[in-house]
Amino acid sequence: MTSIRHNAPFGDTPTSGPLRGQAQDRAPDTAPVSGRGADPILDPVLDATREVVLAVGVRRTTLTEVARRAGLSRMTIYRRWPDVRGLVADLMTREWVLVAGRFATEDPVTAAVATVGALRDHPLWRKIVEVDPELLLPYLLKRRGSSHEVMLSLVESAVARGQELGTVRRDDPARLARTVVLTAQSFLLSGPALFFPLTGDDLDAELTALLERYLRP
Repeated sequence: MTSIRHNAPFGDTPTSGPLRGQAQDRAPDTAPVSGRGADPILDPVLDATREVVLAVGVRRTTLTEVARRAGLSRMTIYRRWPDVRGLVADLMTREWVLVAGRFATEDPVTAAVATVGALRDHPLWRKIVEVDPELLLPYLLKRRGSSHEVMLSLVESAVARGQELGTVRRDDPARLARTVVLTAQSFLLSGPALFFPLTGDDLDAELTALLERYLRP
């Protein structure tokens, strides 16, 4: 599967090179997450991006409109994000990782099911899936993004903590974490279609049963 290409980058980007979000033969993205470092424009810009995407979708989002809503100059945005795709990738990283923060304190099964349920109802997730689903394809078929990397780290830590407590079976925590993320991702993306007309609660119950059997001693 090749990366998704467009005749021209969406949004008003000043460059003609590859989009930052296109699949490339390189290391996973390292987009910033809210709260890292001291960057006074990060959250205001991502907040403005969220507003625009929820209003018009990713393809109709422009850096000009994001800058206007954030109260910044367009060049200030361009210097940090040369295209809309990279900006939206950073927004997705922030939003998904905030939802998955429960892995830091909760049992991995409980956290995984709750995270899937929260993302399923997340307005940004719903907007992207309904209007711009192709935006997700490179991260599902070609490579891991920064949100995957952080998610895997959170789940691996939760698994290791569960092993210390005796609530998770002994095995390589990294392998277990990858399987949990892959399973949760499939329930998030394909569950509603495959289990229709079952409800979100039904999906959560099935995911819980599956992960309990996989992770428990």
